[in-house]
Parts: sequence; C-alpha cells; structure tokens
Amino acid sequence: MADVLRSLRLGGRGDPARACALALGAEGVALSLLVGNGRMAEPLWCHPEVSARFEELQFTLGEGPGPDAVRTGSPVLEPDLDRVRPDRWPALLPPARDMGVHGVCCFPLGIGAIRVGVLTVLSDGDRTMSVQQSADAIALAAALTGALLNGGGRGQWSEDGNGDRGGDRGGNGGPVLGLFLDRPTGLHRAAVHQATGMISVQLGVTMEEALLRLRAHAYSSERPLGEVADDVVARRLRFNDNDDSSSNGDGSGNGFDDDTNGPYSPGDGKG
Repeated sequence: MADVLRSLRLGGRGDPARACALALGAEGVALSLLVGNGRMAEPLWCHPEVSARFEELQFTLGEGPGPDAVRTGSPVLEPDLDRVRPDRWPALLPPARDMGVHGVCCFPLGIGAIRVGVLTVLSDGDRTMSVQQSADAIALAAALTGALLNGGGRGQWSEDGNGDRGGDRGGNGGPVLGLFLDRPTGLHRAAVHQATGMISVQLGVTMEEALLRLRAHAYSSERPLGEVADDVVARRLRFNDNDDSSSNGDGSGNGFDDDTNGPYSPGDGKG
C-alpha cells in the first residue's frame, strides 16, 4: 500500500484500480466521484470487470453499501454478503450474489459534510477484511479525498463533467497526481443526467424525484439504468404525468408509461 500511496503523490502511471486491488488483497476495487447537483456517482476507475458491473448495479438500484456510505459519511463494511439481513438491500443482494460478489466494503471520500466520492472494495473468497486491510483502505480513502479536495489530477472536475486542463496543481497547492488519478473529460452517465432533467420537466417534480422514477422503471423492467435513460433521451419513452402519484395525490400512479398504457411518446416517439 505504501507504493500505491507514493504513486498518488508522485503521479504514477498504469492501472490504479488494479494496483489498489493488489495492494489491498481484494477481489476488486472501484472509485466513483459525486458530480452535479444530484451528486450522482460517476465511475472513475474499476478493476476487474465485476467491479464495474457491481457499481452499475448500485447506481441503477440506488441502494447498497456505496450509497449508504455516501449518505452516512461512514464506512460500510460487509465482507460477507451472506450474513447481511435480506431486508437491508432487498433488490441488490440477489443479483450481487449472482454476479459472484462475496462481500463489499465501501469507504466514503470526504471531510465532515463534504462528500466527493466513494471507494468500493470487493472482498475475496475468504469473505473477511483484516484489520490491516481495513487500515490500508482507510488510508487510501484519505489520500484520495485529500487529492480530490485539493484539485489533484490533471484538471478540476466541474459540475457538468468537463475537466479544466489549464493547470496541474490544485488551488490549495495539492500534489500533482498525473495519470494515476486523471479525471475523464466527460460523464460516463451523461444520458442519465439528461434523462433525469427531461423527466423532471415531464412530471413537474424535483431532480431527485425524477431520478427515483427513472430507477423504478429500470428496476421494474430489469434493464440497466443507462439503457432506459437512452430511451428517454431519444424520446422512445416518455414518463406520463397522468400516472404520477405526486401530481394526482392518490398514490395510484407508477410515474411512467408502461407497456399497457403506451411506453412511447405520441407517434411511437418518431419525429
């Protein structure tokens, strides 16, 4: 772990997620940043592929150790998912086990009420996290937090997801992190951000409520959140304000057009 932390300070190259996973002795590692007014989680790097799939699962459902860690500001350590109460994350646990995730430990990145991201560590087949592993993960989370709050990386992360490449040092004199913590120049989930805004207008609700409706549709249709968002942006799917329980007040609406009452906008979304 000392070598990984040194790479953070000096701007190491290579695959940071793989390096962190090896240093922690973990099955996988993922780092996500919180961006935009809705503080959506944007993946920065993941290793291996199952880590990316688990991050997408948490993002689609809006539940899991990652969202809990961000909300509470405290680490959520569940190295053995078989020992987690079924009602804690009822939608997440079955598909997580199906994809081979044994356990998850999430560490929020932030100071006080400030949240900038979350570090997700997938437990290995032993379904344990030793004291040393926990200490190393906390140290890594603290280093990442300091780097991000100090404007580390090769550019500032703006609210619209565009990196300002004008300088290599943060406004607080933070260290240069180079490619090891280089931020992408665009949002991985741009369609979700755009679709949330469109649904907010269609239903006349807040962005937070719109994202909940989008997630509900993705979950009920057993589709990735990004795919449903693409349909909204392409106007193949329009959320029906007539079915919106927040507007009619009777709680009967599901907040979107489903297959029985017309999943598409007028004219099947064409034109």
